[in-house]
Order: sequence, then C-alpha cells, then structure tokens
Amino acid sequence: MRYRGEEAIGLIETVGMVPAIYAADAMLKAGDTELVSYENVGSTLVTIIVKGDVAACEAAVKAGKEAASSIGKLTAANVMKRPVPPIGDVVSVHDVDYN
Repeated sequence: MRYRGEEAIGLIETVGMVPAIYAADAMLKAGDTELVSYENVGSTLVTIIVKGDVAACEAAVKAGKEAASSIGKLTAANVMKRPVPPIGDVVSVHDVDYN
C-alpha cells in the first residue's frame, strides 16, 4: 500500500519478526488502519507501519505495543500525525499490496 502523506502513520519496531507480525495483527484489529509496509532494519529489528486517521493509529500503536511486548521486545513505537508527503518514499520501500 503506497503511502502518499494524506493520513497519520503508526509505527512499531520490534526485535524479531514474530513479535512484529503479532503486533501488526493487533494493530489492524484495533482500529480502522491499513498495513502500509514492513522493514527489516537489520540486527533483527523489524518495523511495521500502518496508516489511518490519528485516533485509529493511536489505538493501533497502543495495541501493537502491548502485543509485541507480551511475546518479545518492543524497541520503538510512534504515531506521526501529519507527516510530509516525501515520508511516503521512505515508508513505502517494502509496501504491502493486497486486495
């Protein structure tokens, strides 16, 4: 899902893929958000990025933090309320396309 800067984004970073996937599942169930992308940062760090309105991203990040922390290590979490459109080039490197 290509991000173009029109909505808020929620980000969760974990150590390892399993907590990241668990966090992504919780994030998508917690609010009206869509999965934008994931990034294997290196050193086993994985970032999950969702988009939606501010309240949905806040709820999603809260749920993602709880989920990831319950089975692994959470290293970062953030909601960017109105990122500038060029951020889309950064967060869409490994965008997830689904129908």
